[in-house]
Amino acid sequence: MMIKFMKNRLSKGLFALGSVPFTMLYLNSSMVNAQSTATGLNYDPNNVTVSGLSSGGYMATQMHIAHSDSINGAAILAAGPYYCAQGNIGTALARCVTKTDSPIDLALLNEKLDYYEKQGWIDALTNLKDDNVWLLHGQQDETVNRLAADALYTQYSGMVPAQNIQYIQDQPFGHQFPTDIKGTECGLSQTPFIGQCNYDAAGKLLTHLIGPLRPKIKQTSGKIVKFDQREYGGDDAKSLADDGYIYIPQQCASGDACQLHISFHGCKQNEDAIGMAYIQDTGLNEWADTNRLIILYPQTKSSIFAPLNPQGCWDWWGYTDRYYATQKGPQIKAIHTMINTFVHKFPKK
Repeated sequence: MMIKFMKNRLSKGLFALGSVPFTMLYLNSSMVNAQSTATGLNYDPNNVTVSGLSSGGYMATQMHIAHSDSINGAAILAAGPYYCAQGNIGTALARCVTKTDSPIDLALLNEKLDYYEKQGWIDALTNLKDDNVWLLHGQQDETVNRLAADALYTQYSGMVPAQNIQYIQDQPFGHQFPTDIKGTECGLSQTPFIGQCNYDAAGKLLTHLIGPLRPKIKQTSGKIVKFDQREYGGDDAKSLADDGYIYIPQQCASGDACQLHISFHGCKQNEDAIGMAYIQDTGLNEWADTNRLIILYPQTKSSIFAPLNPQGCWDWWGYTDRYYATQKGPQIKAIHTMINTFVHKFPKK
């Protein structure tokens, strides 16, 4: 695939703040519940980073590529290349997880990238040339095979300079989000898919995406806010859970300029499956407190029909519609709407 890099990226827009008063119900010392109207959060919606594990990793890649003009970096844990499933659950299982070691046809996937770009369904691929990408695949991952992870690295290498990509592939992790202090046994590929591995993936990925960080805090002091995903994501959020969560450090809640990072959970990792573990235990919030980062944790819902998604995965094989990996995909549209709604309408404290 031939990609001609532009000399300059599209200019980034400025954010706007709303001024509507809000009310909220305090649930406990670490969580508040957003109510109807709210004042906006102070961040630039055109300077956002994303990360995700497993199906959340596929979703992070889709979000990054679909909206590369405003999503400026991605960290992918335990996932394969963009459009790996080719809109088919059978292909997803046969090529993108551990059912088989069948090779992935990257030329075919990259042709789809070119087609989507020409249709205007994803932003110009040249936007990616300045972005940072952080990839991780554990040596003991029993869910996503190494061929898929390697294909993701190769695919990004065709769009992002080598010095901007970091690929971690030599650690004994399972199919899990590795942390330094929280989670279950390292090396496991089972619920809650968060492993205490003496490895701070949250700090490493944020540092690569954003740059040098202030040391993280041991005890978080910000708030986890629950919000109505349909209210903030629109009708396109109908395949998502009723509620999503967002972590807001005190400084960001007080109106200081901050940056938004979106973290997508994996299959069997939404709130219904593991409670607040993914939202509280990956370590992202501890880094957010000292670095003025707002962390958005959107949530999927499990369903057994219309659509078939019993494990609460993000749509990386087309269970919502055939546009799922593009700006026209319902889940991508919902998240993009959230990004642009929070700056006008959301609690600041």
